[in-house]
Amino acid sequence: MAVIHFAPLQGYTDSVYREAHARIFGGVDAYYTPFVRIEKGGFRNKDLRDIARDGSERAHVVPQLIASTPDEFRLIARLFQEHGYREADINLGCPFPMQVRAHRGSGLLPYPEEAGSLLRTIEEFPDISFSVKTRLGWERADESFALLSLLNKLPLKHITLHPRLGIQQYKGAIDWEGFARFYEGCELPLYYNGDVAGLEAIRGVKERFPGLAGIMLGRGLLASPWLAAECVSGQLLTADERRDKLVLFHASLMDEYAARLEGGEHQLLAKMKTIWDYLLPEADKRLRKKVLKSASLTSYQSAVKELLSL
Repeated sequence: MAVIHFAPLQGYTDSVYREAHARIFGGVDAYYTPFVRIEKGGFRNKDLRDIARDGSERAHVVPQLIASTPDEFRLIARLFQEHGYREADINLGCPFPMQVRAHRGSGLLPYPEEAGSLLRTIEEFPDISFSVKTRLGWERADESFALLSLLNKLPLKHITLHPRLGIQQYKGAIDWEGFARFYEGCELPLYYNGDVAGLEAIRGVKERFPGLAGIMLGRGLLASPWLAAECVSGQLLTADERRDKLVLFHASLMDEYAARLEGGEHQLLAKMKTIWDYLLPEADKRLRKKVLKSASLTSYQSAVKELLSL
């Protein structure tokens, strides 16, 4: 059994997705929002919509911020406070070039003084329990180790480490030696994140690092939405159970996006197709292609029904 957190993925794990997943599959202890950032001096409307709450949420949501300066940090943290959040995650791992160039995400790791100044801002918000999601570094693993002594001294709830460098993006080998070194030196609860795509992989990580607080899953959960529930329960769902839940999940997503999106059938179709970027990668290639090539909602729904009926 492991504590499972759902990693944020821009364009995929929005509030609609999180709520549908929590209701139908479950097994996730915390869902993280895609990062909120300052853009042109303010907040993006889609970020504001994504963190809005009405009290009916089933998912335990932790908003994530990305910032390059204490001033940016303060603006976002205050926004979270205004929305009633008492937890927040700090992104020190994003490898996207636009953020890296702005000294955000993993782009901040080569600059320990700037990173330290940003991180110490958490002390101004004692009513928020902060965590940090990071990588081993941008170009060198030593970058994270240079910050570790500071991280250990801060009142952080936990750290999540993805054992790659920012320049690797999401490709290349996992640095298990680097993760082990960080694991040994980390005095805070530590979560592992990176290339965990099944129960055996989860068990392998937990066996190798028994002191972990838990596992953060991202693409693995997008591919197999039942994975967290199976991990927590220790029992595999049958093929029929998986299919039935997927049918409900897909229908829920379609209904909710149809109610929220204002661009008509074309926008809804484009949005629904995005879930298949990761979902069921082992499914019949011909049928997956049929789903992705659908030109109308009618043909899309027909193709999905055919794929899920196998």
